This record gives sequence, structure tokens and C-alpha cells, in this order.
Amino acid sequence: MPAEKPMVLFLCVNNSLRSQMAEALLRHHAGDRFASCSAGLAPRPVHRLVPEVLAEIGVDASHLETKPLRSFLARRGVRWAVILRAVDERNAPRLFPFAARTLRWEVPDPGCDGCSEVASRDAMRRTRDDIDARVRAWLAELDGAARTSSVA
Repeated sequence: MPAEKPMVLFLCVNNSLRSQMAEALLRHHAGDRFASCSAGLAPRPVHRLVPEVLAEIGVDASHLETKPLRSFLARRGVRWAVILRAVDERNAPRLFPFAARTLRWEVPDPGCDGCSEVASRDAMRRTRDDIDARVRAWLAELDGAARTSSVA
């Protein structure tokens, strides 16, 4: 019987933007190496531009759906909880007590509400590119650690 894939849970306030992008980007870059999930404290629908800006770089977003954090509490082991929040974001998650490890990525909300269509897309692309770079760097770090430990 195959072992369960390690779960990576991306958390933010609304699970409508940042955590959704991170979930899709990890799945894209790592394939089926991890169970990539996301959740929010106060879930709102996935932002309409998320699938669009992910598709621009060849990332499938058809599987994305909003999920409340409570659906992950003590239900399945979480290897990594990755919290996406701005430094001064008051209502953002601070920890996930059921994770073996917690990472904090300072990724501000792109603040697209009330912006023009062009400004919203630009902000979303900057957020996507920031998260994409973080996901790639984290995977490279994990791969480097795995190589180091297998040599030792």
C-alpha cells in the first residue's frame, strides 16, 4: 500500500487569492509529490482573476475551490503549513498547531478591490510571480536538503 503524500497546507485569510495561487503553483511545479491544499479563516470565492493569471504561465486552476480552515483541523496530518500574510495583516492566520512545520511567507494581499481592470491584473501578476518564486525556492531548498542528507 503506497504511503500518503506529505500534505502542504497554504493558509491565508480568505482563501480566495494567495493561498489558492500557492496551492496551484505547488501542484504545477511538484506534480504529485505532495498533497497541495489551501484554506482560509474566512473563506470567500476564488477571485475571478486567479485562474486567468495562472493560465498565463501554464498553470491549471480548474481544481481550485475555497475551503474553510476547520475542514483541516485534526483530520489529516499536515507536514507543512505555509502561512501567506502581510507583516501588518491583523486578521491573518499566525499558526497552524497541527502542522509538523510552519513556514511564514510575507506576501501582501494584492488589494485589487476597487482598482481598474488593468491595475488589478498587474497586482495579481506581481502576487503570482512572488508566490511562484517562493514555491520554486522552497522546492529547491527541500531538494538540496534531501541530497545533503542522503550523502551524509
